[in-house]
Amino acid sequence: MTEPVEAAAIQANGASIPAIGLGTWTLRGRACADLVAEALALGYRHVDTAAMYENEAEVGAGLRAAGLPRGDVFVTTKVWYTDIAPGALERSAEASLRRLGLDHVDLLLIHWPNPAVPVEHSMRALGAVREAGMARHIGVSNFPTGLLRRALAASAHPLVANQVEHHPRLAQDKILAACRAAGMAMVSYCPLHRGGALLDEPAIRQAARRHGRSPAQIVLRWHVQQPGVAAIPRTTRRDRLAENLAVFDFALSDAEMAAISALGRVGDRLCDYAFSPQWDEA
Repeated sequence: MTEPVEAAAIQANGASIPAIGLGTWTLRGRACADLVAEALALGYRHVDTAAMYENEAEVGAGLRAAGLPRGDVFVTTKVWYTDIAPGALERSAEASLRRLGLDHVDLLLIHWPNPAVPVEHSMRALGAVREAGMARHIGVSNFPTGLLRRALAASAHPLVANQVEHHPRLAQDKILAACRAAGMAMVSYCPLHRGGALLDEPAIRQAARRHGRSPAQIVLRWHVQQPGVAAIPRTTRRDRLAENLAVFDFALSDAEMAAISALGRVGDRLCDYAFSPQWDEA
């Protein structure tokens, strides 16, 4: 039996990233601000947003309403792929900070790669944002392994995370291995899959019964029990906020972890994104 995680944070190239965060994709308006504030009151210390989500102002309002010291909350935002050229990336970061009402974010990510912009150019721009103090740490999102290697080689500063879709039905072993080799975290978005069917899988239901937990808690525990993995579940339901965070006082067995991981393998094929051939050399 694996021991429960003691410290709910991932150490990655100088960053300490809370292992469970609040995803805010699709959240809007006052409901978004209120949910962010409530999550922080419950103990969340990691909030994820993006320019493309069009909710940075509301996330910022929620941060202010919570009243926590700035250094207590790890805030991530992302630059949309249309804005990752030099100049445009810096302007996007400045606009995000204005909407958030912050003088810096803890982590700034390139949201998606753009084949029209060489990764070497966007890495220089991302580094300039860090050097200007607008972001404490930098990283990428939705980068397959080959492009991640190029980004690492081009960056003058450590990259601390690659945020990707990851859940038991979408194995990301290649990306996770690449992140670990580089000292990075892999941050899982859509960690509970889409539509809820994942939570009906027998391997997950059986583990939930054994541990007296919800299926969602079993899946989130599967995420954070993998070294170097954080997860940012999104919910619109306040009753789910506390449930999603309460995954650090139990552990899945090796057999349970293996059974859940097996859901992402189809004929021993591991996923590294369907779109990856236009960027990925491996």
